[in-house]
Amino acid sequence: MDLSAANRKGLSLFALIMIGLGSIFGSGWLFGAGQAAQVAGPAALVAWVIGAIFIGMIAMSYAEVGAAYPLPGAMARFGSISHGPVLGFITGWAVWIATASLIPIEAIAGTQYMSSWSFGWARGLVADGSLTGTGIAMALLLTFALWLACYWSVELLARANNLLTLVKFAIPVLAVGALIASGFHTDNFTSHGGFAPNGWSAVLTAVTASGVVFAFNGFQAVVNLGGNAKNPGRAIPLALVGALSLGLVIYLALQVAFLGAVPPEKLAEAGGWSGINFASPFADLAKLLMLHWVVTMLQFGAFISPNGANIGNVASSAYLAQNLADTGFFPKKIAEVHPRYGVARPAMWLNLGFSVLLLLTIGHSWEALASVVSAAMVVSYLMGPIAVGVFRQTKPELPRPFRLPAAKVLCPLIFAFAACALYWSKWPNTGKVTLLTLVSVPIAAVVLRRRGENLRRQFAPAWWMVGFLLWLSLLSALGSKEFGGHGVIPGGLDTALVGVSALGFYFWAVRAGVQAHRAGLPGPDPVLSGSRDGADGGPGAVPAQAGERETAGAAAS
Repeated sequence: MDLSAANRKGLSLFALIMIGLGSIFGSGWLFGAGQAAQVAGPAALVAWVIGAIFIGMIAMSYAEVGAAYPLPGAMARFGSISHGPVLGFITGWAVWIATASLIPIEAIAGTQYMSSWSFGWARGLVADGSLTGTGIAMALLLTFALWLACYWSVELLARANNLLTLVKFAIPVLAVGALIASGFHTDNFTSHGGFAPNGWSAVLTAVTASGVVFAFNGFQAVVNLGGNAKNPGRAIPLALVGALSLGLVIYLALQVAFLGAVPPEKLAEAGGWSGINFASPFADLAKLLMLHWVVTMLQFGAFISPNGANIGNVASSAYLAQNLADTGFFPKKIAEVHPRYGVARPAMWLNLGFSVLLLLTIGHSWEALASVVSAAMVVSYLMGPIAVGVFRQTKPELPRPFRLPAAKVLCPLIFAFAACALYWSKWPNTGKVTLLTLVSVPIAAVVLRRRGENLRRQFAPAWWMVGFLLWLSLLSALGSKEFGGHGVIPGGLDTALVGVSALGFYFWAVRAGVQAHRAGLPGPDPVLSGSRDGADGGPGAVPAQAGERETAGAAAS
């Protein structure tokens, strides 16, 4: 999809922050507080802080490379620019999988909140915490409805995003105030097992498996669409900081309100926080507290928040699919932009098919899909710190409007933190995501063989990623039972082993990138080569394919 108005005029900083906030306030706020409380109890508050710090560190590494390469769908391109086509396809595939998966999960969120309606048919959408056949049909309908709206009227939805974001921002704020005013029970924070009733390992699990990382993942929309900003070098880092900071404040307020508003008798009846399991957490809690106007507002918000967030998701996933087509590993037809409407319709059809596949297989509840999607998101984060490390050595002349401070120290630590977050997502989620990501390897091999390429040479810069994912899956399977493993590696030692080994993989990855540049595998630099060739003459130059898309989008309207 091509935001033609943005391509012509440039997104303002405020608009870019609104895009980030709009993506952050999707379905995460509707379910995250309830899920985190069930897993970690009151210590879920710590999980939100850890998650924000983790995502903030990842976002700042992407701020440097994103500001240097302000390209649409940029997160799918960094692997190719730093290591060459094979790693570019593997990492681009991972980013596309993670982003495209957000489309059906937002539809699932809307469907689950619809089950809180008083109509008989609505109550039949969910049974025992999972969507029924009718619920899956409704989720499919919501997915297709938004997709069709974007298919025909991208620019209208893009212009409506600022208003939608302000509405989405107001609803959780009003919900927090109403829940706290209804009666705040401070004993909930210390009773029934204390502040961390399930231990601190549960807090780490909540970071990934309970939707904390999922909730903050909206920062990707800033990076992927920030190339359309008026001043990307300044706008991208400022928009990331602004969106994440405001998001953390609201999510902490929602978590506090949820923890304090649960009636103590309900908590006792459930046997503690692990027994609190609401299909529609805030709506069900508001019903319990007889806050009928809040229930109505939340039911309205359950449509506005997920569907508003999906505007950015549909845009980002289409850009990502287009970029995969530009690499030659996806059919070129996927990158074609409609001459009148300015949208990449083949890419949108691909994403719709993937969304339907997820809904019909593992997407039977928000919780089930969120745990897998969150792990896939973490895989998509791996390239940020590595790209910074590679480019600092291979492209010292690259214009960097934003520079990550102390990058030599922070980048290895950020990568190690990402590895730990992936491990905390628990087995078998780690195995599922590894399998889903490595499906791209044989696809790449087949395409390269048909081109007559030397597979050994082309795959050399990418083996670190294959080895990292397989190694982490092995550690996850053998790790402590607290993180879903078989208990061969005891708790504490498992996380330490993940973190230390991740440092080795980071330096292997950076070295592989440097060697790939010496071998000429990444090809022409989309910024430096454009500047040398006189294409726009500056750091904002984009590859011909991306530029052609923008021209097509502008001509469409």
